[in-house]
Amino acid sequence: RREGLQGTPKRVANMYAELLAGMQHDPKEHVTSVFHERYDEIVLLRDVPFYSVCEHHIMPFIGKAHIAYLPDGKVLGVSKLARIVDCFARRLQVQERLTNQVVDFLMDNLKPKGAAVVIEASHSCMTIRGIKKPGSVMVTSALRGIFIRDPRSRSEVLGLMHVDRK
Repeated sequence: RREGLQGTPKRVANMYAELLAGMQHDPKEHVTSVFHERYDEIVLLRDVPFYSVCEHHIMPFIGKAHIAYLPDGKVLGVSKLARIVDCFARRLQVQERLTNQVVDFLMDNLKPKGAAVVIEASHSCMTIRGIKKPGSVMVTSALRGIFIRDPRSRSEVLGLMHVDRK
Protein backbone atom coordinates (compact mmCIF):
# COMPACT_ATOMS: atom_id res chain seq x y z
CA ARG A 1 0.00 0.00 0.00
CA ARG A 2 1.09 3.52 -0.74
CA GLU A 3 1.22 5.70 2.32
CA GLY A 4 -0.33 8.66 0.47
CA LEU A 5 -3.49 6.69 -0.27
CA GLN A 6 -4.19 5.81 3.33
CA GLY A 7 -7.17 7.83 4.39
CA THR A 8 -8.01 8.86 0.82
CA PRO A 9 -11.54 7.38 0.85
CA LYS A 10 -12.37 9.34 4.00
CA ARG A 11 -10.87 12.53 2.54
CA VAL A 12 -12.90 12.08 -0.66
CA ALA A 13 -16.10 11.53 1.34
CA ASN A 14 -15.38 14.64 3.42
CA MET A 15 -14.63 16.63 0.26
CA TYR A 16 -17.97 15.76 -1.32
CA ALA A 17 -19.79 16.50 1.94
CA GLU A 18 -18.24 19.97 1.83
CA LEU A 19 -18.80 20.55 -1.90
CA LEU A 20 -22.43 19.45 -1.66
CA ALA A 21 -23.26 21.05 1.70
CA GLY A 22 -26.04 23.11 0.10
CA MET A 23 -28.18 19.98 0.03
CA GLN A 24 -28.37 20.19 3.84
CA HIS A 25 -29.47 23.83 3.96
CA ASP A 26 -32.72 25.61 3.26
CA PRO A 27 -32.02 28.90 1.44
CA LYS A 28 -34.87 30.47 3.44
CA GLU A 29 -32.43 30.55 6.36
CA HIS A 30 -30.87 33.51 4.56
CA VAL A 31 -33.92 35.74 4.23
CA THR A 32 -34.14 36.51 7.92
CA SER A 33 -32.43 39.89 7.42
CA VAL A 34 -35.09 41.60 5.31
CA PHE A 35 -35.42 45.32 5.84
CA HIS A 36 -38.36 47.52 4.92
CA GLU A 37 -36.92 50.34 2.84
CA ARG A 38 -38.36 52.84 0.40
CA TYR A 39 -35.57 52.25 -2.07
CA ASP A 40 -36.82 52.03 -5.63
CA GLU A 41 -33.68 51.60 -7.71
CA ILE A 42 -31.75 48.50 -8.73
CA VAL A 43 -29.80 46.61 -6.06
CA LEU A 44 -26.91 44.68 -7.62
CA LEU A 45 -24.25 42.41 -6.19
CA ARG A 46 -21.70 41.68 -8.88
CA ASP A 47 -18.87 39.14 -9.21
CA VAL A 48 -19.94 36.75 -6.44
CA PRO A 49 -17.51 33.81 -6.68
CA PHE A 50 -18.98 30.32 -6.38
CA TYR A 51 -18.26 26.70 -7.13
CA SER A 52 -20.64 23.89 -7.90
CA VAL A 53 -20.53 20.28 -9.04
CA CYS A 54 -21.86 19.26 -12.44
CA GLU A 55 -24.42 16.52 -11.97
CA HIS A 56 -23.52 14.93 -15.31
CA HIS A 57 -19.82 14.23 -14.66
CA ILE A 58 -19.45 14.98 -10.92
CA MET A 59 -16.80 17.56 -11.80
CA PRO A 60 -16.61 21.14 -10.53
CA PHE A 61 -17.67 24.25 -12.35
CA ILE A 62 -16.41 27.53 -10.99
CA GLY A 63 -17.51 31.04 -11.74
CA LYS A 64 -19.16 34.21 -10.61
CA ALA A 65 -22.75 35.28 -10.22
CA HIS A 66 -24.29 38.70 -10.69
CA ILE A 67 -27.55 39.16 -8.76
CA ALA A 68 -29.90 42.12 -9.09
CA TYR A 69 -33.39 43.03 -8.00
CA LEU A 70 -35.67 46.05 -8.03
CA PRO A 71 -37.13 46.26 -4.51
CA ASP A 72 -40.79 46.74 -3.78
CA GLY A 73 -40.46 47.88 -0.17
CA LYS A 74 -38.04 45.18 1.04
CA VAL A 75 -34.26 44.83 0.74
CA LEU A 76 -32.07 41.96 1.80
CA GLY A 77 -28.81 42.14 3.74
CA VAL A 78 -26.08 42.12 1.09
CA SER A 79 -24.22 39.07 2.42
CA LYS A 80 -27.45 37.11 2.18
CA LEU A 81 -27.39 37.35 -1.62
CA ALA A 82 -24.01 35.61 -1.69
CA ARG A 83 -25.23 33.01 0.81
CA ILE A 84 -28.26 32.24 -1.36
CA VAL A 85 -25.99 31.65 -4.36
CA ASP A 86 -23.81 29.31 -2.27
CA CYS A 87 -26.79 27.42 -0.92
CA PHE A 88 -28.03 26.56 -4.42
CA ALA A 89 -24.55 26.13 -5.94
CA ARG A 90 -23.23 23.69 -3.35
CA ARG A 91 -25.19 20.71 -4.62
CA LEU A 92 -25.23 18.55 -7.73
CA GLN A 93 -26.26 21.10 -10.30
CA VAL A 94 -26.43 22.34 -13.85
CA GLN A 95 -25.73 26.01 -14.48
CA GLU A 96 -29.07 26.70 -16.14
CA ARG A 97 -31.01 25.37 -13.14
CA LEU A 98 -28.76 27.22 -10.70
CA THR A 99 -29.47 30.50 -12.49
CA ASN A 100 -33.23 29.91 -12.41
CA GLN A 101 -33.24 28.76 -8.79
CA VAL A 102 -31.53 31.92 -7.55
CA VAL A 103 -33.75 34.32 -9.49
CA ASP A 104 -36.96 32.45 -8.63
CA PHE A 105 -35.98 32.33 -4.96
CA LEU A 106 -35.56 36.12 -4.94
CA MET A 107 -38.91 36.62 -6.66
CA ASP A 108 -40.74 34.24 -4.30
CA ASN A 109 -39.19 35.49 -1.06
CA LEU A 110 -38.53 39.21 -1.57
CA LYS A 111 -41.44 39.91 -3.92
CA PRO A 112 -39.43 42.54 -5.83
CA LYS A 113 -40.65 44.33 -8.93
CA GLY A 114 -38.07 42.29 -10.82
CA ALA A 115 -34.96 40.17 -10.44
CA ALA A 116 -32.07 39.25 -12.71
CA VAL A 117 -29.28 36.72 -12.36
CA VAL A 118 -26.37 36.19 -14.74
CA ILE A 119 -23.88 33.42 -14.08
CA GLU A 120 -20.53 32.96 -15.82
CA ALA A 121 -18.66 29.71 -15.20
CA SER A 122 -15.88 27.50 -16.45
CA HIS A 123 -16.81 23.81 -16.47
CA SER A 124 -13.99 21.37 -15.79
CA CYS A 125 -16.00 18.64 -17.52
CA MET A 126 -15.38 20.63 -20.70
CA THR A 127 -11.98 22.18 -20.00
CA ILE A 128 -9.95 19.16 -18.84
CA ARG A 129 -11.85 16.25 -20.38
CA GLY A 130 -14.01 15.64 -23.42
CA ILE A 131 -13.57 18.47 -25.90
CA LYS A 132 -10.81 20.06 -23.74
CA LYS A 133 -11.44 23.76 -24.31
CA PRO A 134 -9.71 25.58 -21.42
CA GLY A 135 -10.64 29.23 -21.08
CA SER A 136 -14.19 28.74 -22.32
CA VAL A 137 -16.89 30.33 -20.19
CA MET A 138 -20.58 29.51 -20.19
CA VAL A 139 -22.98 32.39 -19.51
CA THR A 140 -26.58 31.91 -18.41
CA SER A 141 -29.17 34.53 -17.55
CA ALA A 142 -32.59 34.57 -15.95
CA LEU A 143 -34.75 37.68 -15.85
CA ARG A 144 -38.09 38.09 -14.09
CA GLY A 145 -40.70 40.79 -13.57
CA ILE A 146 -39.94 44.25 -14.89
CA PHE A 147 -36.64 43.05 -16.36
CA ILE A 148 -38.60 40.85 -18.77
CA ARG A 149 -41.46 43.27 -19.47
CA ASP A 150 -39.58 46.55 -19.87
CA PRO A 151 -36.73 46.69 -22.43
CA ARG A 152 -35.21 49.80 -20.79
CA SER A 153 -35.09 48.16 -17.36
CA ARG A 154 -33.58 45.01 -18.89
CA SER A 155 -30.94 47.08 -20.67
CA GLU A 156 -30.16 49.01 -17.49
CA VAL A 157 -29.69 45.95 -15.28
CA LEU A 158 -27.59 44.08 -17.84
CA GLY A 159 -25.50 47.22 -18.40
CA LEU A 160 -24.87 47.55 -14.66
CA MET A 161 -23.73 43.94 -14.58
CA HIS A 162 -21.13 44.63 -17.31
CA VAL A 163 -20.96 40.91 -17.94
CA ASP A 164 -18.53 41.29 -20.83
CA ARG A 165 -15.99 43.50 -19.00
CA LYS A 166 -12.47 42.20 -18.52
